[in-house]
Amino acid sequence: MPAVVRRPGAALAARVLGATLPLALALTGAAPAVAAPKAATAAVADVGTFFVAGHYTADGQAMTGQAHVLYLLPKVRRHPTPLVFVPGAGQTITNFLSTPDGRPGWAKLFVEQGYAVYLMDQPGRGASGYNRGAYGPATRQTPLRLGQRFTATQNFGLKDGEPQGWPQAKLHSQWPGTGVPGDPIFDQFYASQVESAGGGVSAELVAKAASALLDKIGPAVVVTHSQAGAFGWAIGEARPALVKAIVALEPSGPPFFGAPLPWGDADPSKLSRPYGLTTTPLAYDPPLKDPADLAKVEDTAPDGPGLVTCWQQAKPARRLVNLSRVPVLILVSEASYHAGYDHCTARYLTEAGVKTDLVRLARIGLHGDGHMMMLEKHSAQIQAYIDRWLTSHKLD
Repeated sequence: MPAVVRRPGAALAARVLGATLPLALALTGAAPAVAAPKAATAAVADVGTFFVAGHYTADGQAMTGQAHVLYLLPKVRRHPTPLVFVPGAGQTITNFLSTPDGRPGWAKLFVEQGYAVYLMDQPGRGASGYNRGAYGPATRQTPLRLGQRFTATQNFGLKDGEPQGWPQAKLHSQWPGTGVPGDPIFDQFYASQVESAGGGVSAELVAKAASALLDKIGPAVVVTHSQAGAFGWAIGEARPALVKAIVALEPSGPPFFGAPLPWGDADPSKLSRPYGLTTTPLAYDPPLKDPADLAKVEDTAPDGPGLVTCWQQAKPARRLVNLSRVPVLILVSEASYHAGYDHCTARYLTEAGVKTDLVRLARIGLHGDGHMMMLEKHSAQIQAYIDRWLTSHKLD
């Protein structure tokens, strides 16, 4: 008989939905080192791969733009609407298959609950293949960078008494290990990092590939993380009739301009998202002849301590024609650098007519998580919350 994977924290998952989870309970079950891979769950009926999009180069000697897709199908299909996962910068679909300390990933947990799952590597990323001639110079994140941003943010809070990170960084407690090189869990995570095409190249390629995937499999929920968040809006723009909902895990933002230091890297004086949420066109009502016509205004003050000042549309706000058909869930971790600005993205969507739920994990009792929420100690509880949100929206 096939082995059955038991979900860590399954008893807690039901209680965390809409309730407060005691911190002492949240900290239990951490693995001190990398665990052996779990046996395949008995809930999976089929696993396979295929590619979408892609075209031959002019000389016919190479293919570019293709995206690799891994699918997992449940034995019992309780939810007709499948889930499509798109990972963020430097990441691949491995983020959703298992955690670096060996716990089941979100893909397996969702399959156990009766969802069909499709995981798509961005073009120029992971198993999709990288072509320097087509995609340009690659980017790659360093171990120090990942530690500062993702896995050990609490270590970079102060230097000589001066803050080096964002205000929430000191709250990080849920990475399953020390979060620095030499720790076997961090080393597993860093081994998964890949070279990838820059964001400007990726935006159009991801939208085309994901659109081709939806054309193939039909209506689906799109789950994005970080850099892929902006691409999720472009997917909803391209296929509004096929995107049943968007679950955005700390999506790239905030609107119009990059977040100021210490939250962001981009120059906050440079317009980085001319269409408000994206570099690619979005349909507004009244229509835009040019993205420069999208009037913008900065708040006079932040909404609260530890938050950035938001840029929004000048009132009356134009409506996002296609995205307004798609319900959106934005999840934000307590200790992430996104904690200071994802509320700006949620407000932008809401004012543009998009039904948007902004959920801060700390407000549902999940404290101390960072940007890589699907890999941290609360991963199973967060997955359970997403399942609850999807079920409540009756998307099937």
